[in-house]
Amino acid sequence: MPLGDMRTPLLSNSFDTPEESLPCDPGNPTVGILGSGDYSRSLAVRLVACGYRVVVGSRDPKHIATGQFPDGVRLLTQREAMVSTEKVVFAALYPEHYHTLVGLRDVLAGKVLVDVSNATKLNSGEPSNAERLAELFPESRVVKGFNVVSAWALQTGAHDGSRQVLISSDCPEAKRTVIQLAHCMSFLAVDMGGLASSRHVEDAPLRLFPSWGGPLMVTFLLILFFYGYNFLRGVLMPYLSRGQNNFYQLPLETVNETLPAVALVILALVYLPGLWAAALQLVRGTKYSHFPGWLDHWMGRRKQLGLLSFLCAGLHAVYSMCLTLRKASQYRLLDAAYRQVNAGVEHSWEEPQVWRSDFYLSSGILGLGVLTLLAITSLPSVGNALSWREFTFVQSGLGYAALTLSIMHTLFFSWDFAFFSFAYPYYMPPTYLLALILPCLVLVGRLFLALPCLAFRLAKIRRGWESPCHHPPQTQEDTANGVLPRDLSGDV
Repeated sequence: MPLGDMRTPLLSNSFDTPEESLPCDPGNPTVGILGSGDYSRSLAVRLVACGYRVVVGSRDPKHIATGQFPDGVRLLTQREAMVSTEKVVFAALYPEHYHTLVGLRDVLAGKVLVDVSNATKLNSGEPSNAERLAELFPESRVVKGFNVVSAWALQTGAHDGSRQVLISSDCPEAKRTVIQLAHCMSFLAVDMGGLASSRHVEDAPLRLFPSWGGPLMVTFLLILFFYGYNFLRGVLMPYLSRGQNNFYQLPLETVNETLPAVALVILALVYLPGLWAAALQLVRGTKYSHFPGWLDHWMGRRKQLGLLSFLCAGLHAVYSMCLTLRKASQYRLLDAAYRQVNAGVEHSWEEPQVWRSDFYLSSGILGLGVLTLLAITSLPSVGNALSWREFTFVQSGLGYAALTLSIMHTLFFSWDFAFFSFAYPYYMPPTYLLALILPCLVLVGRLFLALPCLAFRLAKIRRGWESPCHHPPQTQEDTANGVLPRDLSGDV
């Protein structure tokens, strides 16, 4: 809904749920907002739609154009608005203007003052805006919250409850009040602790894809390695040794040789930490020992790695379809036809090559299709609709199916080339051979863990069983007191 159209309510007056289950009612207290900017207007729209009475305090309410705020919102001076507010006040103005509110200390005393501002730079080392606001208003109960919710998110309706609101305060009662308010506005409130944590809350909107740094770096390094290797093997060395000019391959062919190798290695990196974790549990004989920090971090980035693998595989498919459109391919086709005519070959059909190419393309298409399904189910809106068993089946079972199909796609393309000397110019192995090493190790490791002796032991460990070396034997006194061993106590 546009910012100027404030008259259309976001919620109707009728609900499908029973009356006693409704989180809010028209008797909600009056909420005050200090400031009349875009965020203040969006906040007023959301509050009015959820049944709250709203007063907005402005330095000069007469200069606010008619229709900027929804019907029912009262525009008053800052002092008048704060006098009319019963309990909760939103400070919807920039932190550099907080000092102009000092004259309102008396009317803000005892009220919950919600700071919605963000930091101007990351990790400044200075007190947060909420902490400075608490110093200016020691008699008010300052709460940090709603800063991670944009003005647009406030306008998009009151049923998008998947959005989180990070809340921190030193006053438990004030925190509970704001958490209840967030719930009434159909947001998911997350308690971040005391006001000292507001520094991290204010930094949150400034972070650019914080969980993607490592996966992006790994992807970039893999692309750099494989592209450099292909350039050295197929372009630079032929030029230096024979004067062969293959630099035209750099924009398309070299990139298309790089992308599948990167996609295959990254897909293997998605499932390698799970094998490490299983191996550690088998060696330790318990699931209660913490994994190393690097392994925990790696396992927490598998979703990002999987999406980057899907991106590289999708780009490889597009590049491959575009190969036939380039002039170089047309020239090569004409040259092949000319050589065939000169050689007097009338029928160039080769049955093994036909089967090989069809299997190669089919496995590649199926692998990309399964990888697409993995990418779709990794989206929160889709993954939340699946049960844990369904999600595990897709992400683990079909994930290994995608890895297997990708390996088959590569092997059908060039499985026997590795046995000929011409595949190793300048003693450099082909790119696909390097790309297959890690995926094949992961697949072999998964098959090894599927052996009944290991699979049975791993299943017992993950259900709480521990090796006897991790706890002392049970004494008669423990038995008399009803103390059970951990593997029998049903710890989850």
